[in-house]
Amino acid sequence: MSAARRILHADADAFFVAVARMADPDGAGKATLLIVGGRPGGRGVVCSASWETRAFGVRSAMPIDQAIRLCPDALCVPVPRQACGAASKAIAAVLARYTPVVEGASIDEWYLDLTGTEALYRDEPLAATAARIRETVHRETGMRLSIGGGTSKLVAKLAAERAKPRPGTGATGVRIVAPGSEGEFLREFALAELPGVGPKLQTKLAALGMTRVDDVLAHDRATLARWLGRRPADWLWARVRGIHASPVEARANSKQISHETTFPKDLADTRALERILRALAAKTAADLRGDRLASRTVTVKVKDHDFTTRLASRTTPEPLESDRAIGDVAVGLLAKLRAARLVPARLVGVALGNLVPARDAEQLGLFAPAAAVLERPQDRAVSRAVDRVRERFGSAAIRTGAGGAA
Repeated sequence: MSAARRILHADADAFFVAVARMADPDGAGKATLLIVGGRPGGRGVVCSASWETRAFGVRSAMPIDQAIRLCPDALCVPVPRQACGAASKAIAAVLARYTPVVEGASIDEWYLDLTGTEALYRDEPLAATAARIRETVHRETGMRLSIGGGTSKLVAKLAAERAKPRPGTGATGVRIVAPGSEGEFLREFALAELPGVGPKLQTKLAALGMTRVDDVLAHDRATLARWLGRRPADWLWARVRGIHASPVEARANSKQISHETTFPKDLADTRALERILRALAAKTAADLRGDRLASRTVTVKVKDHDFTTRLASRTTPEPLESDRAIGDVAVGLLAKLRAARLVPARLVGVALGNLVPARDAEQLGLFAPAAAVLERPQDRAVSRAVDRVRERFGSAAIRTGAGGAA
């Protein structure tokens, strides 16, 4: 029998607030009630809020004007994007010293695979290793992490959420779920807290009398399949037991860069799906350019209303990096998927793979045959200009239109 996996999930605590305070010690650094996000005039949404501000009901993704009404004494500052990027890279550099397999899940979250490192750490308990990582990151970067651990990425992520030292919780910043205790740990959660259990599925499960993990565990797989259908039942059956085989993959090892979204209600309108997919493509392309990369392979993912997951990919003759070109390829792939099966979708996503340094895209674009050129030099120039504007004025400063022009 193979040894249990040892996966850690590191989540920076109130990342944007912490960076804003360090970047502006005389302003944001002195504010207990701090909101990060939005633009002048109370527009935009909350990116992050200090623990003290959250006590007033302020939450991430809340409209700024609503947040200010809830907490009028709070200081609202824009996202310090350049400082956030630097802080994220500094944290990732520390994490990479503990294992060669670090996967960046977002600017403030990382997965680490420490499977097989027991001898390297002289059989040190995983909790002790996680505590040392946390202390080192704080000492060298000034940032605090919450770290969860377990045998899967799902369990590690949920454990990191429980590890967060919120006021009144008694949490210490580290929570490790021992192998074999995943099922008992998952019993702590409401179904709404599990990644992937969206509003529509929550409503359906609630109608069947299931709102917590315990409620699902009371039923066997055959019963769940009769109520939900085989695919959703199999997925949920594994989820509530902490079963999640997805590997931790370092982006440098041909890792894809991706974004996806699950809809609160199944979406059948193809035009609406195209608009959402273009926005996801633009966000993914921006991440790509932020890593100074270009992509040769675009993949679109659609999860249908019955949980059937379908993929379509295209490998282009030249690497791409611009919002327009990547968006055009993604929409074309969506059309292919919709032509094969025209049913409501509960999720769409776009992934960029086959990654190369961005300068290769510049070079190859000069010599590619005219018929093969999907991306013009001006496309790259426009996208990079948009990146600079967004870095200075916020992500909402320029929006991608339905036609893909930024």
